[in-house]
Amino acid sequence: MSDQIDDEDFDLNELPDDELVEQVYDDLYNGLRDEVAEATRILLARGWSASRVLDEALVEGMRIVGVDFRDGILFVPEVLMAANAMKGGMELLRPLLAETGAETIGKIVIGTVKGDIHDIGKNLVSMMMEGAGFEVIDIGINIPVETYLEELEKHKPDILGMSALLTTTMPYMKVVIDTMKEKGIRDDYIVLVGGAPLNEAFGQAVGADAYCRDAGVAVETAKALIAQRRAA
Repeated sequence: MSDQIDDEDFDLNELPDDELVEQVYDDLYNGLRDEVAEATRILLARGWSASRVLDEALVEGMRIVGVDFRDGILFVPEVLMAANAMKGGMELLRPLLAETGAETIGKIVIGTVKGDIHDIGKNLVSMMMEGAGFEVIDIGINIPVETYLEELEKHKPDILGMSALLTTTMPYMKVVIDTMKEKGIRDDYIVLVGGAPLNEAFGQAVGADAYCRDAGVAVETAKALIAQRRAA
């Protein structure tokens, strides 16, 4: 990443747009929430639309973080810090995006299955998805099938994401998918599953659309499957 000046006197206002956007990439990468929020404010004040700030500054900055996470250059703590920094900008953009009715890439309901209270992986996926421009409804941990169904009914997302970290709770994913089939709603949603003990074969066996090895893969897979579905 390019090294920008770290002086106390360094003023983001003085940077031209292209350099300010580069600075956002650096500040996201380094997990600097206040700086990201400040740059977001400046770009909006310069007449950038909320969706342009989102796409060109925040989403692109998080894409760089995602690539380095995938390649083992960044690790979970750094990615969580970057995602937290992005939230600084998102808090300013969200109300503006809602006003303009800007299209998100897609909407995902995500939760850890019943019996399982692990949430770091799920939180990471949620943050990376939001970083990529998805609307994310994180319904938490230890989620029974009834709650998944209620949330799908309520939010009508494109994607259902389920996470498990225990071999004992993995089979519950099949319970949820089978219940969706019984209710005749399985094909209304893209179902993504993930978690340390899972693999490709398990994802296929339970009837998910895809197994996602990590948060970076989850974002790419979600984008690809939504694009396919919309093209069809």
